[in-house]
Amino acid sequence: MLADAGDVVPRLVSLAGDDSRIQETRRQAIQSERANIGGSKLNRQRNALRAVKGAWNAEDHPELAQGAAAWVRSIRQESLKRFDKIERHREAK
Repeated sequence: MLADAGDVVPRLVSLAGDDSRIQETRRQAIQSERANIGGSKLNRQRNALRAVKGAWNAEDHPELAQGAAAWVRSIRQESLKRFDKIERHREAK
């Protein structure tokens, strides 16, 4: 792979001069490099998802049988109950 487009393009512009053709070439080079970087990130993400396919087993997580939102609500409710219990204990002293 070439050096970073941010390094190469300014050197080319300084050697060739600064006219509209150079500016267009610079713009195209930067867009191409960004597309290559974005594409490789997307491919890495796709490959990672393919690699873990089947790793999640619903039987291992019965707490999520009613959905993640319901589980989060129940966890938050437990936290509030615990907090109320602590506060009642403090007030009783």
